[in-house]
Amino acid sequence: MEATGTDEVDKLKTKFISAWNNMKYNENKMLTARSGCTIEDRVIAGNVEEFRKDFISRVWLTYREEFPPIEGSAWTTDCGWGCTLRSGQMLLAQGLMLHFLGRAWTWPDALNIENSDSESWTSHTVKKFTASFEASLSGERELKTPTTSLKETIGKYSDDCEVQNEIYHRKIISWFGDSPLALFGLHQLIEHGKKSGKKAGDWYGPAVVAHILRKAVEEARHPDLQGITVYVAQDCTVYSSDVIDKQSASMSSGHADSKAVIVLVPVRLGGEKTNTDYLEFVKGILSLEYCVGIIGGKPKQSYYFAGFQDDSLIYMDPHYCQSFVDVSIKDFPLETFHCPSPKKMSFRKMDPSCTIGFYCRNVQDFQRASEDITKMLKMSSKEKYPLFTFVHGPSRDYDFTSTTASEEGLFSEDEKKRLKRFSTEEFVLL
Repeated sequence: MEATGTDEVDKLKTKFISAWNNMKYNENKMLTARSGCTIEDRVIAGNVEEFRKDFISRVWLTYREEFPPIEGSAWTTDCGWGCTLRSGQMLLAQGLMLHFLGRAWTWPDALNIENSDSESWTSHTVKKFTASFEASLSGERELKTPTTSLKETIGKYSDDCEVQNEIYHRKIISWFGDSPLALFGLHQLIEHGKKSGKKAGDWYGPAVVAHILRKAVEEARHPDLQGITVYVAQDCTVYSSDVIDKQSASMSSGHADSKAVIVLVPVRLGGEKTNTDYLEFVKGILSLEYCVGIIGGKPKQSYYFAGFQDDSLIYMDPHYCQSFVDVSIKDFPLETFHCPSPKKMSFRKMDPSCTIGFYCRNVQDFQRASEDITKMLKMSSKEKYPLFTFVHGPSRDYDFTSTTASEEGLFSEDEKKRLKRFSTEEFVLL
């Protein structure tokens, strides 16, 4: 019996190592982070600790309660309806982490995060949602946050590069805070969603969220964000000239380099159910160094897919209701923004509607990515039409309306029609 227990532990370790190998990027590449530190994007020999450290270092964004009311509503929580927006936030956050910190960066405190019982999350969320609802009816509101000092955290680092990276780490998380001023927080995303007929309390599909994220980045005026943009594919087509135009637009005269871009591609992996023929394609996409994850899920629940293990997808789950954290304070706690343990789901359970994300540091990086992804699309499509395509030239050459916003609103008429069509593919959490 003792030997059997040891075998089970060894099997578990093997599975963790396999998952780590499937999540890491495969290229050796030197990246220069915006903080000015040169970081090597290297392959790390897989082991359980390295896998956990890499996974926990990703930004985890979940349901929150007790945050300031969303404008035009009485909502102080997104429990029960905000899961796809949270999944979209996590994908965007991963893109920003690559942009500012590089792929090799990991949070020094990652392994100090306490592992919670993931099986109790559902019942825990229901209890907190009920308590939050009752509190909102009675007008009561109590803020609860753990305490970890920024000064104490910074004091652990040995050089200026590590200190600078930790500053950017906190800054990126603060952009996703649940307050009206946070650039990519729930309040701002809801505001952008109003232009497509959405409001707080509605359910959002992954395609709609892709367009909302693009608008949020385009409207952000923070100086650190002027070097990155977002492009959303039109009808499963990426128009390369349009992407490069966005990367080259509005660059200062003294800045010769092009912008980084996050390319979002809304797709369907089948009809009513996901076609299992796409499994190898999805695994291949998640293995690419350019991929920053997938906004997807299973029917009625949205997840952020970050990797795979065998025929299962590794994901971060937003369905965990946590208390509001005020990210405007200098030493706001980081623990609740990092997931202590991965979860996985069979590919067969995946909802066919999803949005795939790619990060490219400059025009040359985008051109390489489009070539690599196109090869993978051709290999996976066989005799079938590819899931999406890269086309040379601008969309106007193919009789499509440009995706730039009109003067009267944040979304063009063409976008509004597209968003309305995609609204039938939303996730619903009952």
